[in-house]
Amino acid sequence: MENFIVSARKYRPATFDTVVGQSSITTTLKNAIKNNHLAQAFLFCGPRGVGKTTCARILAKTINCFNITESVEACDQCESCISFTQGHSLNIYELDAASNNSVDDIRNLVDQVRFAPQLGKYKIYIIDEVHMLSQAAFNAFLKTLEEPPKHAIFILATTEKHKIIPTILSRCQIFDFSRIGIEDIADHLAYIAGNENITAEHDALHIIAQKADGALRDACSIFDRIVTFAGNNITYKAVIENLNILDYDYYFKITSQILSSDIPNCLLTFNEILNNGFDGHNFTNGLSEHFRNLLVAQDPITVQLLEVGVNIKEKYKNQSQQCGRDFLVRALELNNKSDLNYRISKSPRLLVELTLMQLCTLASGVAPMQEKKNPIAPAERPLSTQQLPAQQVQVPQGQPVKPVATELPPSARPVDPVSAKPSEYPKITVDPSVQAAEKKQPAVGMGGALSLKDMLKKNKIEDAPADPASPVNQSAVPFTAAQLGKAWNDYAESMKNQGKVSLYTTLMMRQPELHENYTAFFQLDNKVQEDALKSEMPEILGYLRSKLNNYSLVIKTEINKVAAEKRPYTAQDKYRRMTEINPAIQDFRQQFDLDID
Repeated sequence: MENFIVSARKYRPATFDTVVGQSSITTTLKNAIKNNHLAQAFLFCGPRGVGKTTCARILAKTINCFNITESVEACDQCESCISFTQGHSLNIYELDAASNNSVDDIRNLVDQVRFAPQLGKYKIYIIDEVHMLSQAAFNAFLKTLEEPPKHAIFILATTEKHKIIPTILSRCQIFDFSRIGIEDIADHLAYIAGNENITAEHDALHIIAQKADGALRDACSIFDRIVTFAGNNITYKAVIENLNILDYDYYFKITSQILSSDIPNCLLTFNEILNNGFDGHNFTNGLSEHFRNLLVAQDPITVQLLEVGVNIKEKYKNQSQQCGRDFLVRALELNNKSDLNYRISKSPRLLVELTLMQLCTLASGVAPMQEKKNPIAPAERPLSTQQLPAQQVQVPQGQPVKPVATELPPSARPVDPVSAKPSEYPKITVDPSVQAAEKKQPAVGMGGALSLKDMLKKNKIEDAPADPASPVNQSAVPFTAAQLGKAWNDYAESMKNQGKVSLYTTLMMRQPELHENYTAFFQLDNKVQEDALKSEMPEILGYLRSKLNNYSLVIKTEINKVAAEKRPYTAQDKYRRMTEINPAIQDFRQQFDLDID
């Protein structure tokens, strides 16, 4: 019975041109050999399975070859190449630093470096997993690495570059190996399958390449496992079944259900996924990746970012045409929120189901419920400009007024009743012909037969003032200090209910003092409180004006200098106060050379 050799060893690259996914590094090494610019020490670092040790062996073999080809590759026919291929070359040493990491092991290596090579130009020392060397071993290796004999070349390889001391790094020419691309791995697996007379679907090889996470050796191991499972015919279904991967079809199916707002079937599909043994967190991450791929597939420029097979890519293109860009962006936000909350949730299944229901609601055009931020009750808010006519309507006398669907001009667009100043409220003008028509026949609006004049009377709004400061054109109902204090406390309580505890504490420190011309003064203890309150002042002022029905109200803030001087805020103030109470603290600080901060 013939011994089985795993694909990672059987198809291990033997020349620079056959190295997968590291063309920039192999080109640099070939040029170094061609121009005789070889460094005394190389450091190959990068993730596992990307070709570090393979490149080290190819480099060692090539620089000792007697008949280097024009493409700067080893000839595989000279005595040096044959001895290397058969594994008994006396000029190339491989050392595993994970098991030979002591000072004595490095001393033995240094003693061997002194002797010239028996065959060829160089002695090459390949030290794998060099980060496993001890600190003492690194120090013993420093001098030899810095000034080795002319015939010695060191090639170090590691997966953890950060563990190597800087003095070693400074003596090496560093090459950073990157993860191998999915397409490169899939093409290499297709090459192996062709040599082994194995039929493999392109999508199946793509799944294996994605599962390998940039490591070619891992991809070859997975490939061997699938061949053992499925035989000489590797299908997409066999790969996802053996690797326990959630199928793309599930994501396409559940996305179609989301787009049709089919909540029941969406929940049933998720239940089927759980019953098949998949984790809810993996499903959430996979759904986010699916939405990302749909977003990428919408633009011909970015469709190249899809790292999937040809058939799957066409499915993404077709489904992406059914999704709006805004929907995909908001769906990604919802999924990201679910991903962050999954580990801390006591009911993770309910969390994912709630996210799916929100996605279905989002797809139907109804935004998910948002937390109300406005503390003003609906009955107390001023009339929004959305209830007012968009423009003057010219109608002949005796004709009913028909609603006109036009875009609101900037002066008549909705104004936030909380943050807006009185001068920002829109001016309302009514054409005389419209008034005459209303007297004869009422206008039909969204709420039934109601004239514009009746609507204005119902909401107690007169024509907007030309001069905002004029008390005749604005509501300026007198109020007392007690009424102001009650409205102030009500707003503070609403901030507390919204979780803004610091703002609530600041507002409840004192009551505003009412002065002439509806001007109130509020004292604060420091500049920090004043800056925080100023950012909230438009909301506070809008609420109080609406509550008191007085848009002439003005609130001014000032810092209480006495309170500011009494209370220490900075580290220096606190230290000064402590030394006043206990002078020994100053001696203690000086004795131990402590900073005030």
